Amino acid sequence: MRLASFTLIGLVTLSVAGVLAQTPQTPQTRVRGTVERLEGQSLTVKTQEGTTTTIALAPNYSIGAVVKAAIADIKKGSFIGVGARPQAGGGLTAVQVFIFPEAMRGTGEGHKPWGVLPDSTMTNATVAETVSQVEGGSVTLTYPGGEQKIAIPPEANIIMAAPAQTGDLVAGAQVAMTASREADGSLSSSRVTIAKAGAQLPL
Repeated sequence: MRLASFTLIGLVTLSVAGVLAQTPQTPQTRVRGTVERLEGQSLTVKTQEGTTTTIALAPNYSIGAVVKAAIADIKKGSFIGVGARPQAGGGLTAVQVFIFPEAMRGTGEGHKPWGVLPDSTMTNATVAETVSQVEGGSVTLTYPGGEQKIAIPPEANIIMAAPAQTGDLVAGAQVAMTASREADGSLSSSRVTIAKAGAQLPL
């Protein structure tokens, strides 16, 4: 059984984007879509753009999952990663929130640009305060040298880590990964993330 490896996001792959160091010499691309089939170490995916691509999985590839969460799952003291964009009236509004497992507390801590969306930021930090309302809520995040208050609208993608195994890579499964493009144009990856239980794939 290959259990979750959430030095993603990418998740993350969470991303959480920008958490993972990438090798400058090897171009990286994000693959998000639906599994068509797994044959040995070859994973064929129908991408969200409508194309079909095959990714060679590393012999020791890891697999993990994200499951849907809610603002009520974000507790004071939680360590989370928030991908956010500027609000028209000032401040930040969350697009994606990843609740880290305790074992990954401190991963990529800080506030930095998030390359997944234009003019976006990623803040990996500890929740100092949460404010929940019927129409949404907000969190105040603290990290060494700074603090950010971020609004979390109802449409934000809130996810958390869960274990997964190779048997979960069945036709129809929603997956995301960061893949390396080799010199011959082929793709390879060492990590796969599955969206389970109604979760949206991480950006």
